[in-house]
Amino acid sequence: MPTYLNADLHCHSVVSDGTLTPEALAARAKANGVELWALTDHDEIGGQQRAAAAAQALGLAYLTGVEISVSFAGKTVHIVGLGFDAGDAQLQAGLLATRGGRSQRAMEMSEQLARVGIAHAYEGALKFVGNPELISRTHFARFLVECGVCRDTNEVFRKYLTEGKPGYVEHRWATLKDAVNWITQAGGIAVIAHPARYGFSANEEFALFSEFKAHGGRGVEVVTGSHSAAECLRYADTAREFGLAASRGSDFHSPEESRTDLGTLPLLTGGLTPVWELVHERIQSAAPH
Repeated sequence: MPTYLNADLHCHSVVSDGTLTPEALAARAKANGVELWALTDHDEIGGQQRAAAAAQALGLAYLTGVEISVSFAGKTVHIVGLGFDAGDAQLQAGLLATRGGRSQRAMEMSEQLARVGIAHAYEGALKFVGNPELISRTHFARFLVECGVCRDTNEVFRKYLTEGKPGYVEHRWATLKDAVNWITQAGGIAVIAHPARYGFSANEEFALFSEFKAHGGRGVEVVTGSHSAAECLRYADTAREFGLAASRGSDFHSPEESRTDLGTLPLLTGGLTPVWELVHERIQSAAPH
């Protein structure tokens, strides 16, 4: 596949914290000109069969995907896996373990919000959850918008649910080593998602990329929905520095909430190795029926 490809290898469905079904996402991707697509729900691959079937029916090339939550240097980092065997038992067991603890964390978040006058947040967030195992801050944010506490989810994350604000509860996720190993031993490649979002110091970021590469990580999202043009250039340089392939993904969650729609990102710049070159044999494609 060519370097200049409209690939969208990062988005979320109702299986985690998106608002559209895998089938609706496939149709939206196809309508927006996406040529290679991956569904990357948080810590969950339960939507992969549906996504692949929908893509096949549309004649849309597809890669299996997941976004794994990792604890690194006191922050939550996300590692995207692409092109793995979704039936791999070790990957499935690792993701199940990572999902564990979300319910307890959600109850603690609700208790914190109750202390500042926002009652029944847990029950309210559950209304927006497609998969109760994956209740997250995003579901709480939608509840806070619905009940009029905030105008939109961006305001929620400015005032609540982030470190130092009411409703924030830290959770210990997978280790970087475990996440990369689960992906690679299942035949896929590991990719650091939206690196500009973490706010690491230069030393912390160097440690992240160095450790990631040492564990067998092979890619980084260069073009993504939350990166500015300058950040895309910066992480293109980082990809070259560490010998990593470049990925591209909108991180689309919802037509109402996401700043970047599926398939609307700038193309990768020249001089980079696209991640799809590393997993080309794993791409699932078919002509429409």
